[in-house]
Amino acid sequence: MPSKKRKKIEEEGEKPAEKPWYKFYLPGVRKHIDYPEVPLHEFLRTSAQKYPDKTALIYFDGRMTYKELDVLTDKFATALADLGVKKGDRVAIFLPNTPLFVISYYGILKAGAVVTAISPLYKEREVEHQLNDSEAETIVVLDLLYPIVEKVWEKTKLRNVIVGGLKDYMPTFKAVLGSLLGKIPSRSVERRANVYFFKELIARYGANPPKVEINPREDLAALQYTGGTTGISKGAMLTHMNLVSNAVMCKEWLQANEGEEVVLTVLPLFHIYGMTTSMNAPILFAGTMVLLPRFDPLAVLQAIQKYRVTVFCGAPTMYAMLLAHPDLKKYNLTSVKFCISGAAPLPPDIQKRFMEVTGGVLVEGYGLTESSPVTHANPLDKTMKTVKIGSIGIPWPDTDAKIVDIETGEKELSPGEIGELIVKGPQVMKGYWKMPEETAAVLRNGWLYTGDIGKMDEDGYFYITDRKKDLIKYKGYSVYPRELEDVLYEHPAVKLCGVIGKPDPVAGEIPKAFVVLKEGMTATEEELMKFVNERVAPYKAIRELEIRKELPLSAVGKVLRRVLREEELKKMAAKA
Repeated sequence: MPSKKRKKIEEEGEKPAEKPWYKFYLPGVRKHIDYPEVPLHEFLRTSAQKYPDKTALIYFDGRMTYKELDVLTDKFATALADLGVKKGDRVAIFLPNTPLFVISYYGILKAGAVVTAISPLYKEREVEHQLNDSEAETIVVLDLLYPIVEKVWEKTKLRNVIVGGLKDYMPTFKAVLGSLLGKIPSRSVERRANVYFFKELIARYGANPPKVEINPREDLAALQYTGGTTGISKGAMLTHMNLVSNAVMCKEWLQANEGEEVVLTVLPLFHIYGMTTSMNAPILFAGTMVLLPRFDPLAVLQAIQKYRVTVFCGAPTMYAMLLAHPDLKKYNLTSVKFCISGAAPLPPDIQKRFMEVTGGVLVEGYGLTESSPVTHANPLDKTMKTVKIGSIGIPWPDTDAKIVDIETGEKELSPGEIGELIVKGPQVMKGYWKMPEETAAVLRNGWLYTGDIGKMDEDGYFYITDRKKDLIKYKGYSVYPRELEDVLYEHPAVKLCGVIGKPDPVAGEIPKAFVVLKEGMTATEEELMKFVNERVAPYKAIRELEIRKELPLSAVGKVLRRVLREEELKKMAAKA
């Protein structure tokens, strides 16, 4: 059924405005889509009805069909309802990528509740903040992470704690062998009031989920926490339609073959990028998800070859680490058709080399938690004719974007001019949870202000130069860390890098680089600085460089410039 807005346009005889990027859409990719106005969990029901015996999940060689997954989520929804979970209640998931995550996520939605996913990397203070801010009364937690929940329990509104382990839904022989070899850790959790064990709990219930009326446009599916553009973690309110529309866009962009694709699900599912591209979209097109609890380069290489993975959405550091693996040439990765890289800028050299190894297409995309998350990507064009290296690509179907002046955010800039990227589309959040002022600052007249600095070219391709707050001001000149990082990645010895602005009494800020070298490779700090500085304008020159064994990374492998900057400021304060 056409959307009301589009129907009105058709009745009034108007046509949706043509955008410069439409001419670069690949054949078969629609500019406008009529999105099904359904709850997000309807995707799972539909795929289970159409492909009941199709493998939905592969986990340590164990397989679960769509029918089995649908039944387990129904049973979990039934259990949650019996525990008192009602429509609109927030239920936390504190798990890595295991079948437990997928079952919990869709079970929570079927119960009419709202998912709030917590990073398994979080410490007590962060977990306590998210639980209290979201007012979650129920949490599904990995046994290994239970001690954190136990310590914060009394400071939160938690009533129900449901515990599962890495071995749940793993083939029995693998679970036993893993335990014997100490490769699959677990933790004994003491039985006490209001603590339930996942598999025991759902075994008590039939598949009789409550009948809950969902308004897809208004009701929340996820309360997804983000650092956003400033300070304290905020909950982005994502409706069912936000997540439904972005999953449908993803399927459209990938031109995924229903019931045929094999998706590597290694991006963390608690992160919005993994949640949409590696779980919700595959469930929409009845793909087989190969679940990996964490990113291990060797395990990824083995999984791609063994299961003939066709789709792999990841982060630049993942592709870089696979290319740097000493056993890379032993594995056949040619089943990979399409890869989208997000969460951080994709160095051109990594892009080129990964495509040579796989024969597939790797393109850069862009998104943020507040937009469910994807708004842009390069066309997945095997000829590469419509792919622009260094660009985040063009807006996805029904997504608009423009560059506006940084000062007021009201003046639209011409192609080539640098300003703030703003976006609009059905995937844009409802707002920040309980934060009206912060919501008003980023949602203006239907546009989401991303906080990212960039430009658009004459063809409608967008380029991100940096975050507003990451911009380095050297003697009044604007220096973009990403440009320097891209040059560093061209050096054969560089595995990971990050560039920050270090305060300087004369220049204001100077560019300082942090580098991790590839195993077995050598390079001096002076050599690396010379390599970059010969390739950029003098005002962009790296003034300091530090070689380290590791760099702080986010859950999806993004180098955390903020942490590097904080560390540098502490060092400077200690010397002062």
